[in-house]
This record gives sequence, C-alpha cells and structure tokens, in this order.
Amino acid sequence: MKRKILILCSCIVLMSIGMDAQDLQSPKKFTKTLCRDVDMNYLRYLPPGFDESSGEIYPIILFLHGSGERGNDIELVKKHGPPKIAQEMKLPFIIVSPQCPADSWWDIEILREFLEDIIATYPVDTNRIYLTGLSMGGFGAWEFALIYPHYFAAIVPVCGGGNPNRVERLGKMPAWVFHGAKDDVVPISKSEEMVNALKKNGNPVEFTVYPDAGHDSWTETYSNPILYKWLLEQKRQ
Repeated sequence: MKRKILILCSCIVLMSIGMDAQDLQSPKKFTKTLCRDVDMNYLRYLPPGFDESSGEIYPIILFLHGSGERGNDIELVKKHGPPKIAQEMKLPFIIVSPQCPADSWWDIEILREFLEDIIATYPVDTNRIYLTGLSMGGFGAWEFALIYPHYFAAIVPVCGGGNPNRVERLGKMPAWVFHGAKDDVVPISKSEEMVNALKKNGNPVEFTVYPDAGHDSWTETYSNPILYKWLLEQKRQ
C-alpha cells in the first residue's frame, strides 16, 4: 500500500461573445483557479525479478476496481482483478490499482495525475501502458481512454460502457472487451455499442461474451493467461 498526495489546479473560463450592445444580456467572463489536495491509496505489484537499478523499463497495467471496493480499506482492492491473481500468476507487469473513495465515482483528472506520478516514480515503458477496469472501473477505463488516449497501448474494459460517439479519439488503439450475456446490472448492450463503434472506426477489437455469465464477467477474464499475453503484444502507436 502506498499513499500519494496530489495537488490539482485548473483554470475555468466561461465567456459569452457576439452580444448586441443594447441587449439586456451582456458578455461576462468568470475566471478562477481551483486547487484540491488528493490523498489516495493504491496497491502496487512489482513483477518477479524487478530491479529498479538495472535500467530496464517495464510494461504497466492500471486497474480500476468496481463500486464494491470503494472506501479506505485497501484490502478490498484485492478482491477481484489483477490485484487478486498477480502474485500467483507471476504477471510480468508493474500493476497499480488505486482505490476510489467511498460514495464517489472515478475522477479522470485525479487518475491522470496519479498515472503521471506513477510514470515519474517507476521505470515504466511508456509505450506499453495498459488500462483495464471492471463494472464501475470498466466505465472509468472507457472514459479515461477517451479523454487521454495518448497514454495507452491498449484497453480492456470489463462489463462497462462509454460514449460510442467519441471512439474516434482512440485512433486505432486495440481493445479487448468482455461482458456477460446475462448481466442484469450493466446491460451487455453497453459493451456492444462500444464494440460496434470501434469496428466502424477501424480499431482492432476483440469482444468476448460469456453466454452464461451475469455481472461477474471479470473472474474468468482476469484469470486467463491469454489476456496478458495479448497485452504484451500491444505497443502504443
């Protein structure tokens, strides 16, 4: 477990233009700098043989958990996904798994600052950064990739969803999408919309549907060694 404090600052400008001089509505501007202190726990996994002094750079997986693992008990993040199986499977990645605060949703600007900090702290191969998440984290993975696609070599959203009208922002980024056909929490149509949009955009996309699975489409996904082999084959274009 590791804790980082991040300070985020942003400048907001709202302005109206082109108003008639006699209009009761007149153009104004609002400008303010907003700063936040962010304190976030995360799990860090280092691959077997990791040696920071060797000069070697390592592929990295950023994993976003689901809504049930929110809070301040970092042990909850080990419940599903790569944090659960990484050590047993001896995965050859640095894996970072932040924890979303209770009663919150993934904040993409905080995640971006977190990822920047990870890149500055660890010997990361920046051409092999992979993003994955399940359920709430699946939605977060789609959103993070759509807003900041330049970070990622590939994405693996599990039972999530996003905005299919924005997939052109991903360029030709590869994606492997997973969903349970009987999911009654996040309808499979959410993934289908994104997959269809990616195909239309010309992205290399794999879509795995578990015909008998409900919302839990992550257990089989993350325990499959083929997924990690596929990830290692992907490099940022």
